[in-house]
Formats: sequence, C-alpha cells, structure tokens
Amino acid sequence: MVNNWLNIIQDKLLPPTCLLCGNHGRPGRDLCLPCQETLPRNTDCCRQCASPFATGTARHSGLCGSCLARPPAFDQTFAPYLHHGAMRHLIAMLKFHGRFHHARILGTLLADYLRDTAEIPDLIIPVPLHPGRYRQRGFNQALEIARIVARQLQAPLDIQSCHRQRNTRHQTGLNARQRRANMTGAFAMRRPLSARHAAILDDVMTTGSTTHELARTLKRAGVVRVDVWTCSRA
Repeated sequence: MVNNWLNIIQDKLLPPTCLLCGNHGRPGRDLCLPCQETLPRNTDCCRQCASPFATGTARHSGLCGSCLARPPAFDQTFAPYLHHGAMRHLIAMLKFHGRFHHARILGTLLADYLRDTAEIPDLIIPVPLHPGRYRQRGFNQALEIARIVARQLQAPLDIQSCHRQRNTRHQTGLNARQRRANMTGAFAMRRPLSARHAAILDDVMTTGSTTHELARTLKRAGVVRVDVWTCSRA
C-alpha cells in the first residue's frame, strides 16, 4: 500500500516519459504503450535456452538442437524479448552509459512477463561481476535490474553467496566453444546455500556460456533447479 502511494505521488510530481520516443509514459513506467508494443518478442523459442527457433524447425521436444546435443546446466530460460532494435538500445544505455532509469523499465518488463510464466524461486542471483570489472564500470547492470524484479515479485535477492573469482576476458568476438572455455571456473561459492530452486538473472543471454557456468556452480552447491531470467535473447 505504501509503495502504491509513493508511485502515485511520484507520477504526479515527475510524470513518466517514454525513454524511446519522449512522449508520456504509461503510469509507473517510462515507456508508452505504442513503443512497448514494438519491442521484439521472443515467442517461438527453445524452452531450455530460449534460443529462437528458425522457421520450419521441428519442435517436438521443445528443445533446440544445441540443448539436445549438449544440455546446459540450467533447467529453463525465461527471455521475453529478442536482443535487437529498441530492446538492445534500452540495455546498451544502461550497461555502457549508466542510465539507471533504464534498469527500472527493464526490470518492470521482465517482472511483468515472469509473473505470468515463471515459478518464483527461493533466491534470485544476479550474475556477479569481478571486482576489477565492477571498479571500471561502477555498477552491475544485472544487479540493478534484479533489484526491480525482486521487489516487484517479492522474491529474495542474494548477492552474497556467489562471487566471480576470475576476471574473464570479454566474450565479444569469441565463438561458443571459446566462450565456454573462457567462463570455466569463473564463479565460486562464498557460503553454502539452503535453496533448492534459484533463478540466475542477467540483462542479455547470447550463447548461455556465462549462465551455464554459474548454474553448474550453483548445482554443485546443492541447488536442485536453476532457471535463467534475462531481459533479452541474442
């Protein structure tokens, strides 16, 4: 109730403005309905890794060829949007330009989708940044989005149990095999987990190598089910 009143007061004093076109945003979000409807949705995809199916692909199992041939450590991926166009812009402005209000709309869009499609886990774990990378950037975009999602879904947020112990090289330009090798051993647990079901949260998923390695680390720590929540799928 208090949060609802705070949102009403904020909308009156600072009316939401669409981050994409500059027109009035919808109540409680900096995005207008026409712009939200243009965001590229990821509707026909693998249930495990959320990779979009190619036209004409057989979908009897609901899994893509990669997941059938080499199943990732995570169990299911929830990725409502594709990583291009306006969605790519929203994420890039947060990640590379520190536009924190973009985290608010990205988290809200993701929470809207998850509320109807996903089971709420025992813990939400944003993908950790290495301390060196954190000092360079000054923030963790996955954590900023995760704060919004956790608050809106009323789910526990865990940023202490797992850390990134290797400052891995940037994944850009690496193929899938190189990305997996680059991420091997990147994460470690600081303390035991009692959770049986955890959700890894990230801004964008490309090959899934990062989330695979983090999920493998969590399962070694005793987590039974690991989902991936991500704003977009490349």
